[in-house]
Amino acid sequence: MTNANGLVHGGRDVTVIAHRGASRLERENTLEAFVRAREVGADAVELDVRITGDGHLVVHHDPVLSDQQSICTMRAADLPAHIPFLHDALDACDGMWVNIEIKNDPREPDFDETDRAARLVAQHLDERGAHDRWLISSFRRETVDVMRALLPSVRTAWLTVGVPDDQLDAVARSLVHAGHYGIHPWEATLSRNAVAAFRHHGLVVNIWTCDDVEKMTVFREWGVHGVCTNVPDIALQVLRAY
Repeated sequence: MTNANGLVHGGRDVTVIAHRGASRLERENTLEAFVRAREVGADAVELDVRITGDGHLVVHHDPVLSDQQSICTMRAADLPAHIPFLHDALDACDGMWVNIEIKNDPREPDFDETDRAARLVAQHLDERGAHDRWLISSFRRETVDVMRALLPSVRTAWLTVGVPDDQLDAVARSLVHAGHYGIHPWEATLSRNAVAAFRHHGLVVNIWTCDDVEKMTVFREWGVHGVCTNVPDIALQVLRAY
């Protein structure tokens, strides 16, 4: 069943999450992609957040631009026009809930062990309100832990490329114990056993990033709660055809 903001809590419905917006129809992580996601009927949008050199939250997947300039060293005013501020992106997602992925990878130039991005995101969302519209995720477990501590009224989930079979229960218990809402595993490494284990412990399972219609139907049968996809228009046709 699904609450008023589209967050799935079980049952047969599968939430369709537009990966970086409707990114096959419009340029990814742009206002146009987010608006198009709403127009095609997506339940949610996933987007990526980084900090500029002058402390602004902006939406972009990679840490560097095509000319190899690092976002973390640039002024927001000097970024290309298609890169939106987070607040504008959230406005463009009106009517959907939003999975905000906080980028904080130790291998990238903007890594910050103090999790400044999480702190700024928490401050912005707290000021903005509507806490049930947001779901925060990150590949860095420490980042989602920090976010959970800063703003416990906002849902959090750990992004992962996969969990070994012998660690499924331990990882699930750890996430639940920390108060996290879900886990976001990579579809290429996902197994039926993993979905069952995560669900057994009460975690919401949203997978990334699946564009294959046959896989979508398989994952639906396995019991995933949400599918993050570049083709939300197609996913809606496939996953709602039951």
